[in-house]
Amino acid sequence: MGDVAYDAFLLVSFGGPEGQEDVLPFLENVTRGRGIPRERLETVAEHYRHFGGVSPINAQCRELLQALDLDLPVYWGNRNWHPFLEDTVRQLRDDGVQHALAFVTSPFGSFSSCRQYLDDIAKARANVEGAPQIDKIRHYHDHPGYIAPHADAVRAALAQLPSRMAARLVFTAHSIPTAMNDSSGPDGKRYEAQLRETAALVAAEAAPELPWDLVWQSRSGSPHVPWLEPDVNAHLEHLAEQGVTEVVVSPIGFISDHLEVVWDLDEEARATAARLGLAYVRAATPGTDPRFVAMIRQLVDERVLAHSNVRHALGTVPTWDFCPADCCVSPKRA
Repeated sequence: MGDVAYDAFLLVSFGGPEGQEDVLPFLENVTRGRGIPRERLETVAEHYRHFGGVSPINAQCRELLQALDLDLPVYWGNRNWHPFLEDTVRQLRDDGVQHALAFVTSPFGSFSSCRQYLDDIAKARANVEGAPQIDKIRHYHDHPGYIAPHADAVRAALAQLPSRMAARLVFTAHSIPTAMNDSSGPDGKRYEAQLRETAALVAAEAAPELPWDLVWQSRSGSPHVPWLEPDVNAHLEHLAEQGVTEVVVSPIGFISDHLEVVWDLDEEARATAARLGLAYVRAATPGTDPRFVAMIRQLVDERVLAHSNVRHALGTVPTWDFCPADCCVSPKRA
């Protein structure tokens, strides 16, 4: 198989509001068709308004694009806010792009973190006559460029605690409905398996002598629908009951400090820890760490140089370049 002739790089992300007036329209985009009550949107809106109505994610995307040094022209499109993916696909077409390679700002496989982005890309292409072909880069949950920044961040966080050897590592990721986890990947539960492998790799590199747990954050939706548990706040309660006095919380499910990180961990979980008397440090996310940026370039080269057998991976949970149509389907369709 020869090299693939990609002629553009496309960053695809979730999107976020950039001012107070954007907050509710953004949340309406996120929840469209899900029947979320207005009062629930108002509650979540307060999280954004706490930060001036600005989600950090768009600025982080701009910083990431600026840090990239690719031989391809770069574009950016969001699922839920400007720049919208469909508008970006139209720009790709107008610029004469024939075959773009998309990097999604989620390393993991599930409906919400992978398949929904594939569906978004397909919908945007269907709505743009003459749209270019767009391929998505594989999952990168165990890539050295993802693991190393998280591991260094855990080390730096541990150094801030009174007694490093007394610490417990708590790795977090966005919770999803258990039905969505069960349908993730061809063999099911791929989302949780990838995250557990990421946690194990980061712990082994950062502090192999310390115990660790994988827990969940940012659940939403009906309380009657089962989601992955335990929640980080409930887990902190459990650790305090066990006599743990120091914790490092590492958001391994996030590539940068999304609103879910700065609100759910820096505000809510930190307050829980303070109430429990736990020494608490939240580890950083990769952001524009040079190793993470280099990882993206490596993933591009890996796909462009299709004849190459080089594949950067530290784990054993498999990843692949192209997802089958029945992979990670919506729980409603499963």
